Amino acid sequence: MANLLEIAGIEIAPGEERQLEIPVAKLYTDTQVSIPVHVYRAKKAGPTVFVSAAVHGDELNGIEIIRRLIKSKLKLKSGTLILVPMVNVYGVLNQSRYMPDRRDLNRSFPGSSKGSLAGRVAHRFLKEVVSHCDYGIDLHTGAIHRSNLPQIRANLKDEETKELATAFGVPVLLNADIRDGSLRESAVNKGCRVLLYEAGQALRFDELSIQTGVKGTLKVLAALNVISKRRARNKIEPFIANRSEWLRASASGFVQEFVSLGQMVEKGDVMAEINSPLGALIDQVVSARSGIIIGKQNIPLVQEGDAMYHVAYFGDIDDDSLVENIELMHDAVSDITPSATFTEQPK
Repeated sequence: MANLLEIAGIEIAPGEERQLEIPVAKLYTDTQVSIPVHVYRAKKAGPTVFVSAAVHGDELNGIEIIRRLIKSKLKLKSGTLILVPMVNVYGVLNQSRYMPDRRDLNRSFPGSSKGSLAGRVAHRFLKEVVSHCDYGIDLHTGAIHRSNLPQIRANLKDEETKELATAFGVPVLLNADIRDGSLRESAVNKGCRVLLYEAGQALRFDELSIQTGVKGTLKVLAALNVISKRRARNKIEPFIANRSEWLRASASGFVQEFVSLGQMVEKGDVMAEINSPLGALIDQVVSARSGIIIGKQNIPLVQEGDAMYHVAYFGDIDDDSLVENIELMHDAVSDITPSATFTEQPK
């Protein structure tokens, strides 16, 4: 049947929901390693969407986002949803960003069935999941000891991609170039539009980032008519940045910072001071132009040249509007107790 979906030799018919595994290379202990996948299919035809997490194995927020999506028992109106909570299973096992061969999986696409371990995993994921899809949401966090403000990175020059990025509902959209060897590059080359969600930091759960990711994914699925439209509440109108840069330490020392994630800075603002352990001021980190801090390091120690603040540039923006949008995002976060289970259903 033409409308059967096959993943790793398993056929999923319209109207079915299946959990399955995509086998990849074994560990040297002869333990089989597989990529877990949860598939929803509506009876009605529609777009196929993947949501992936842990392409970098230490980026855990996305795993929790997908777990909550599965626990919410989604009801699809049309199309197919493929949820992949762990792409780099090896990295999750080792609490590491990288594959066991020390390669970055997100620089190893499209890969090869006869290449390196990273290349083989990339090839398998592309073949078994991405090749079926029209759209994708790839979930990421900041690297170790770095935090990212919830943001979407995508090709915003493409109008449909821009509309989906806006629907996600975060304060900042970054028009980001596609990096060679990335999942996004290979997906786009196959005609699949991809949003990259960045939020939080590695090896930590961040409730703001998780809840924003869950709600944003549901909003995108609703915009694609995969699930029912949800009631519009306080809509966030994002700011679009066409440029960003990391401000780096000009000296080594201990950091005293004066700014926070999501804050707007003006040209000439002192963002931090770098001091010697004996108390002497060595240098200051000064904003080169006006922008919003969308990423920052979290430890108060720097070596000369270390990346300290990721600043997105927008031109003229209203500081009050920025603050309001970030507050709306924070206000949307619900209290979570240890026994609470995410059960929000699309309206």
